[in-house]
Amino acid sequence: MAKLTYKIVEHDGGWAYKVGSTFSGTFPSHQDALRAAEIASAEQQVAGATDGIQYEDAEGKWHDELADGRDRPQTEVSD
Repeated sequence: MAKLTYKIVEHDGGWAYKVGSTFSGTFPSHQDALRAAEIASAEQQVAGATDGIQYEDAEGKWHDELADGRDRPQTEVSD
């Protein structure tokens, strides 16, 4: 099972959360970014429907897969 960490960081003149190399939008305060990360982290763990997905990999190749809606990552918020 994958594990995602939501890190609170200074970003673009304010605060954001970062997962891997992806930043959220910018928030005016550290507390706002922390709360948004907590909400996003909790929502990431909610199971959904099993469905077909398409995605493009780093080399530009497209893939079709069946995504199990019950296969959710573990998440944590790091402040």
